[in-house]
Amino acid sequence: MRAVVYDAPRQWSVREVPDPVPADDEVLVQVLQTGVCGTDLHIHEGGFYAEFPLIPGHEVVGVVAGLGGEVTSLELGERVTVNPNVPCHRCDYCRRGQTLVCPNLKGVGTNFPGTFAEYLTMPHQFVYSTEGIDDDVAVFAEPVSCVVHGVGLLAPRPGSTALVFGAGPTGLLFAQLLQRSGAAHVTVAASSKFKLDRALAMGIDAVHLMDRADPTGTATSLMAESGGYDLVVEATGSTEVADLCVPLTRSQGTVLVYGVTDAEDRMTISPYDVFRREISVRGSFAQVDDFPGAVVSLRTGRVDPAGLITHRFALEDYGQALEALQHDRSVHKIVLAPSW
Repeated sequence: MRAVVYDAPRQWSVREVPDPVPADDEVLVQVLQTGVCGTDLHIHEGGFYAEFPLIPGHEVVGVVAGLGGEVTSLELGERVTVNPNVPCHRCDYCRRGQTLVCPNLKGVGTNFPGTFAEYLTMPHQFVYSTEGIDDDVAVFAEPVSCVVHGVGLLAPRPGSTALVFGAGPTGLLFAQLLQRSGAAHVTVAASSKFKLDRALAMGIDAVHLMDRADPTGTATSLMAESGGYDLVVEATGSTEVADLCVPLTRSQGTVLVYGVTDAEDRMTISPYDVFRREISVRGSFAQVDDFPGAVVSLRTGRVDPAGLITHRFALEDYGQALEALQHDRSVHKIVLAPSW
């Protein structure tokens, strides 16, 4: 099969590799399309737990092309998506039910063969049917599962207000689910007008066009507009933006660090401010157990990614996809497919 293969950070090619063969408890999935994620840029540079050689990619919709002898829950030809995070179920964390922080966690496209390929195999319990869901919707199952996890950590109270920094696909999906999970008013702040226009089209309550060169001015404007927010989500991966979060959070509110940064990055907070106003600061890394909620949310329309896909590339054009994700301001969501 054809696949994108990294031999080392920034060293990749599209080439033929052996077809995967499902074990008795596995499913062979033929990839229809895969979302290109900001995390893939970190993996491209060797970050985010990447282990090489590696086939990247983790946001997939496909079709069942083969079944191991023990698999009875799925059928050949069935549309499916894949939960990419596989804990060991043996360590102390897993035995306590804290599977997401499993030190042996395997991630499809990170330290386990990924979906920028024609096929992949996966244990059947991590494969979910998407029959009846449009492929352009089902391909968002993985990012929506992360959103479901993050919103669950925040547990928005009815009548609460929320601010989401970042209008990328996950930022907008996060804002949308916050609205539908109890928050009375949600604002999205970002530096791209075209992405904020999409936020309004998705029904987000309010938007704020940021000037990244003037973070103090952004904070002042947002505080003047709102008086602060009960929930503030950092979904940009920018430490300059992260520094604005605690000051914009209402007393006894919560900051959620959701955007992916580099390991050496640091955010600045006042411990006295956190102490005096009883601010909670939480992280939302990924998910292990939230895929069923994500698939249901997409199936029912509770989360609706319509309009987010702006660019499509063939597998052989992976380099163009990376370039567009990094430098093309007209990009919102890119999907990659072996058959185009």
